[in-house]
Amino acid sequence: MGQRMTSYLPWYLSYSLAATVVAVLSGGALLYHYQCEIIYPANFPEGSRTHVSKPSQYNLPYEDLTLITPDKVKIRAYLIKHPDDERARTRPTIFYLHANAGNMGHRLSIADIFYREFKCNVFMLSYRGYGLSEGSPCEKGLRIDAQTALNYIKEHPVVGETKLIAYGQSIGGAVSIDIVARNEDKFSGLIVENTFLSLPKVIPHVLPMISRVAFLCHQIWNSEQMIQQIARLPVLFLSGRKDELVPPAHMKELHRLLDTTGESVWREFPDGTHNDTCLKPGYFEAIKSFLDGIMGRRRSESSQASRNPQTRDPQDL
Repeated sequence: MGQRMTSYLPWYLSYSLAATVVAVLSGGALLYHYQCEIIYPANFPEGSRTHVSKPSQYNLPYEDLTLITPDKVKIRAYLIKHPDDERARTRPTIFYLHANAGNMGHRLSIADIFYREFKCNVFMLSYRGYGLSEGSPCEKGLRIDAQTALNYIKEHPVVGETKLIAYGQSIGGAVSIDIVARNEDKFSGLIVENTFLSLPKVIPHVLPMISRVAFLCHQIWNSEQMIQQIARLPVLFLSGRKDELVPPAHMKELHRLLDTTGESVWREFPDGTHNDTCLKPGYFEAIKSFLDGIMGRRRSESSQASRNPQTRDPQDL
């Protein structure tokens, strides 16, 4: 029996090796050709591409927008702001960049808190290929969408004059880090929740069976590099310690890599998973404290300018 098993062993090992190679190659082909469908599940949950809830369902005042990107893609967005323009100008604006499933309508309950509890204006969009937006999602496309939205916000006659804070969850955190790093002078703060260092670095955790071919991932979202370009803004990190998709160590490392003259605030939630951290006690209190700090700095700057008018830019006088 022992000799018989020994004789089978080379064949068995060869078969196992061949099966492993086939599996890795198949996984590599799957990752390379279908990674956008895997990374950006815009059709989940069911109906996400045909039904988008409206702010009116929450009795929120809003503008239903269609923006056209430089590459001629129509993306849909909501601008939720105080109906009194003068009041709206005194409040911060949240630039909400959502996670990788669903659409902007699925996040209206959070927008409602920002508007009612924190008195913020809120701009939110469905990325290309999400909700009722045209096109197909990819890293380059989402970057264009975010820049198009930012340009719209800054050119708006009301919210363009407000303090702007980017708020991103999961892959929206990567989008927010990217857009802030490229346009830091246009922002007053950044809030990120449960995001990653880069997609290739998170693949071994999310899809361990194809971890050996993670190098084939052409959707990068290199947040660990981009966050090091943020030099002055205050940043709030919101981390769920039980995140089952993105290892919490990724958020810790992003926090460590940030080198800003602004305040760097770390808040973790012991029972927070990838999708429910925002439901944990203290989550919105942390955001409110962060926003109050930003608005406090604005009041301090305004007070200082009024006491020292000679220091103001002549164009502002």
